[in-house]
Formats: sequence, structure tokens, C-alpha cells
Amino acid sequence: QVQLVESGGGLVQPGGSLRLSCAASGSIFTINGMGWYRQAPGKERELVASITVGGRTNYADSVKGRFTISRDNAKNTVYLQMNSLKPEDTAVYYCNANVYAVGSDRFVEVWGQGTLVTVSA
Repeated sequence: QVQLVESGGGLVQPGGSLRLSCAASGSIFTINGMGWYRQAPGKERELVASITVGGRTNYADSVKGRFTISRDNAKNTVYLQMNSLKPEDTAVYYCNANVYAVGSDRFVEVWGQGTLVTVSA
């Protein structure tokens, strides 16, 4: 069983910063892509940023230049540094990983439980 556990969410003022972390644990053989998604109230879940095992990144247009995704492959952890936060960034942020578990025969998508980010004065 593989689990993703997010941390780092909270309340921040507009213009502030937060850093989210997501650690994968369990019987992991290897992890391919990792990413962050978010879902605001009344909206669909959307991709925020993703990163390949080699470090290639992809960002939603709405966060380019403000958010930075990174990963530590040795720790099976992905991070999301969020700067210049705006009220419209308020959402539940979910970590996602494409994981090959020990004893498995394929990669499977695993999701974290989500962490709430609220940007408000």
C-alpha cells in the first residue's frame, strides 16, 4: 500500500507565500511523474504543476512565475513553493504520483488526502 501525505497548507494573506510538501510512503519500487492539483469550491480539479522523474516541469498558466515545483527522489517527496499568492489560489491542494509499487506489474496513480490553502486578508 502506497500513501501520499501532504503538509504545509494554511491561511495566508494576499502576496504571501506557502510551501507544500508531499511525501510518499509504503512499498515503493519507483515513482514516475508527480504533481499538484487543486480544487476550489464549486470548480473542477485542475492541474497546478507537474514534474517528471528527470526534473522537467509543467505549470498552469495561472501560476507561472509564482509557483515552483520540485522533488527529492531520494525522499520520494514533491514540493510546491507558492509565492505572491492571490485569493483565487484558495483551494484544496492535492498531491498526485504515478507509482510502481513493489510486487506490482504496473504504474498506478495515487492521490493524497488534500491540504487546504486559504488566501485572504
